Amino acid sequence: MHSPDLKEMSECNCSICAMEGFIGLIIKADALKSLEGNEYLQEYTFNTGTAKHWFCKTCGISPLTVPRSFPEGYNINYRCLQRDNVRSATITSMDGQNWEEAMAAGKFGKH
Repeated sequence: MHSPDLKEMSECNCSICAMEGFIGLIIKADALKSLEGNEYLQEYTFNTGTAKHWFCKTCGISPLTVPRSFPEGYNINYRCLQRDNVRSATITSMDGQNWEEAMAAGKFGKH
């Protein structure tokens, strides 16, 4: 279960996240507990192959990624979470269109 106050989410403007409407919540890999349905996920990579985007084979939704900025963790799509216990959510913009420059400038922060 996640905290009722989600403060570390970002909305990326890169081509894939913007088209998906992905709002990301970065977590450590050991914080993710998948209960069922892994057989329905399909991995998609591009460019450097570091980021891994997972899509549902049935409906096409992207519930999570392994982000380039934190390849040892996951970026969970907030829009795929059950939000009945969320009290507040803070979403910041992330410049994924200029990822290399933003990363070099430390604009993605530490996870």
